[in-house]
Amino acid sequence: MNRFRGNKLGIVALSPGERAPGEGAFISRRRAGEGSLKAFAALLVLLLTGALSAQTAQSPDALVQEAESFQQAGKLDEAIKDYRSFLAQFPDVVPVRSNLGAALAAAGRYEEAIVEYKKALRLQPLPQIRLNLALAYYKAVQLNDAVHELLPLHSADPGSLQVALLLGDCYFRLGEFKKAVTLLDPLEPAHPGDQALTYLLGMSLMRDGQVRKGEVLVNKILSNGDSAEAHLMLGAARLEILDASGAVDELAAAVKLDPKLPMAHYLYGNALLTLGHREDAMECFRQELAIDPNEFGSNLYLGVMLNQGESYKEAIPFLNRALQVRPGDPAVRYQFAIGQIGMGNMPQARKLLEALIKDNPEFLDAHVSLARLYYRLHMKQDGDRERAIVGKLTAEVEAQKRAHADEVTKEQPAEVSH
Repeated sequence: MNRFRGNKLGIVALSPGERAPGEGAFISRRRAGEGSLKAFAALLVLLLTGALSAQTAQSPDALVQEAESFQQAGKLDEAIKDYRSFLAQFPDVVPVRSNLGAALAAAGRYEEAIVEYKKALRLQPLPQIRLNLALAYYKAVQLNDAVHELLPLHSADPGSLQVALLLGDCYFRLGEFKKAVTLLDPLEPAHPGDQALTYLLGMSLMRDGQVRKGEVLVNKILSNGDSAEAHLMLGAARLEILDASGAVDELAAAVKLDPKLPMAHYLYGNALLTLGHREDAMECFRQELAIDPNEFGSNLYLGVMLNQGESYKEAIPFLNRALQVRPGDPAVRYQFAIGQIGMGNMPQARKLLEALIKDNPEFLDAHVSLARLYYRLHMKQDGDRERAIVGKLTAEVEAQKRAHADEVTKEQPAEVSH
């Protein structure tokens, strides 16, 4: 297993005081990388000339050493204060700027860490600083920004498992399962024993509907004995082939073996909901969010189900979190509009739905809701226009269903073996 603390799908979700491999790599001048030597040389010149010590009661060298000691001891507030005192006088010392970012990230102050890492990166575009910036974005659940920083790192070193796992996990959380597969699949032959890679790739394959290929990786995990991860992957496979009853059995086994396994409660709730067990499903989604508050599916499902139960205000925090994970997601935006309708805020609902269909012109349910809303607002001409669009889109959906039914008759569903 790589040095990321394994939470299966949240591969790089580290505890607040824990550093990822290389994070805060400038914490000791003795361990500074080659890219930081010039910055330290400049600092030493200033120290030798006495330029620094003349401007502060505590010598700058002592101030940085004290900050490093505080940081290593977990006294983050003190470390941050010392780093900021130093940087107030000498803002262009990259190692100290990067250390401040690491201390802020370890304290859970990710937005502030992002600011410091970006400043350090502008001063000296080192790969380690870019990786730390990506990690800060990841922990702040700004996944698209994390991807933006990780892509050049992956291009520069396609064989880096550390970067690939973080990038693949971002893709998975964003629901871009095919991208995760494309990224991770070439790495698997070179790392056949890496369980984090095997698991993330296997789950990405399952969620992308590539059940047969995913089974190969399930069998690899099963070769190490019965495990919650194997049952989770089998449950995901059964959901993909519409075997909800089989999925419930596998996922129940997964949560029994490991109640804190990420994604297990979400998929279990999904299977239970398919079988009509609404309350049990909601409890599963809540249990998932107790493990990972940023899990997209559980936030969305709870928002939808609370809206359906007319608990519109209670739904809003879950929908907000889902939208934070996947900004602009049409399903989440639609639920916000439904909530506004439920609370009687018709003008706001109209505004939301009109913006939604502008960005997603084939979103059938949004057109249906907007047509009804127009009629309620006595906007008959607009309602008639939307109703015509609904008729056209409905005909297209029915045609697609018939085409899919024809394909199903030609192919048998994949078998999922234990």
